[in-house]
Amino acid sequence: MTTRTRPGHHGTGPGEITPDGCPVEFYLRLPVGDEPGIIESAVPPRARILELGCGVGRVTRPLLERGFTVTAVDESPQMLAHVHGTRTVCSPIEDLDLGGETFDVVMLASFLVHTGDAGLRRALLRTCARHLAPDGCVLIQREGEDYYTNVPRERTHPSGFTMRIASVEPAGDGVNSVRLEYAFPDVVWTQTFRTRPLTSEQFDAALAEAGLKTDAYLTEDRTWVRAVLAG
Repeated sequence: MTTRTRPGHHGTGPGEITPDGCPVEFYLRLPVGDEPGIIESAVPPRARILELGCGVGRVTRPLLERGFTVTAVDESPQMLAHVHGTRTVCSPIEDLDLGGETFDVVMLASFLVHTGDAGLRRALLRTCARHLAPDGCVLIQREGEDYYTNVPRERTHPSGFTMRIASVEPAGDGVNSVRLEYAFPDVVWTQTFRTRPLTSEQFDAALAEAGLKTDAYLTEDRTWVRAVLAG
């Protein structure tokens, strides 16, 4: 399959860069954070999970180790080549249709709900709803309310690299163009992408348009949300 180029998305640095600007080798180096624990605490044991945008499997692996059954989906064959030990599907999320198959949990992490393309956001959420079992839930990762304020700023990850939000520039129609830098002692990658901030009201409206509603916020900073089918 041919991976689509995302307008306004690009990256720099050694190794493969996906058409949406993701440096594959950076994500291979990036350690897993607290995502698996957040997910485990919010869903039934041994649930069947559809992970949309799994990347190199950074979260997939610990979910498998916790006893979940995971179907891992990514549009990038370069990313998906690093996911092992589970079922994988190479497809753009917005086009995914597994023939009526549904899951206990559908995951839309990596701030994908904040895509700058409103039509794409609607399609992503429709994919979530289309593959959700009647009593299942969707886990969505949102940006923090102050995610792009006080820029530029940086933080050093415990594993030793520095992540820098180098710039945030208006790109029109409420969309920002964001440039991130990932600096390791031996290499630097950059990633530029477009993102649309969503107020709580805008987020709830986007869910409702896809037939979903907020069930609970899973973290104190409200960046992880559990949604269910409306009605």
